[in-house]
Amino acid sequence: MGFDDNHNDAKQDDSPKLSDPKKPEDDASSGLTRKMSEASICATEEEDDEEGRKIELGPQYTLKELNEKDKDDESLRRWKEQLLGDVDFEAVGETLEPDVKIVSLAIKSAERPDIVLPVPESGNPKGLWFTLKEGSRYSLLFTFQVSNNIVSGLKYTNTVWKTGVKVDSTKEMIGTFSPQPEPYHHEMQEETTPSGIFARGSYSARSRFVDDDNKCYLEINYTFDIRKDWKEEQPA
Repeated sequence: MGFDDNHNDAKQDDSPKLSDPKKPEDDASSGLTRKMSEASICATEEEDDEEGRKIELGPQYTLKELNEKDKDDESLRRWKEQLLGDVDFEAVGETLEPDVKIVSLAIKSAERPDIVLPVPESGNPKGLWFTLKEGSRYSLLFTFQVSNNIVSGLKYTNTVWKTGVKVDSTKEMIGTFSPQPEPYHHEMQEETTPSGIFARGSYSARSRFVDDDNKCYLEINYTFDIRKDWKEEQPA
């Protein structure tokens, strides 16, 4: 949701995430780069200023092809071991495009049990999705699964409006991840909801999960409230 003025790097849990690894200097000549995805291009208001700075990436490879390339190059071998880890190459198949499924979002606060928000198949919850208490400290926890291929530069963007006026915009880099059966988890930095008579009320928001190719895996349009207290009947 994002109401703090400062958005620093978010903390993460102990699940086996991959931070964005640095490729060796000679990876351009080895062909281990990717091309822009033509599927599910998700244009966002927040990224309009980046449209003129997109880079045409090199050819894309399946994980099996990537693993077989340049086996005699020791630096590339180490880079691939760090990136791919214990990937089951028989299970991932020959798919070029990665797939990311956002399983759930959770609101964590020391003031109450976690609010777990399952993601509807349509991506758009019906009615009021949740209520936040004014002046409360909270953080967002994403649970997601990666399959088929490596997803590079997965990021979260969120825009919030009140009475049609944009009041907040957040952009969070989540990272680069290889396929695995177990879900990944990412927790954002703790924030504080605004308080006072002008802060209370209903808000609309749009959240997106996109990668370096600007491929959109999920867009959620929803509404939420800020009230004097938590709404007890919301899921926990």
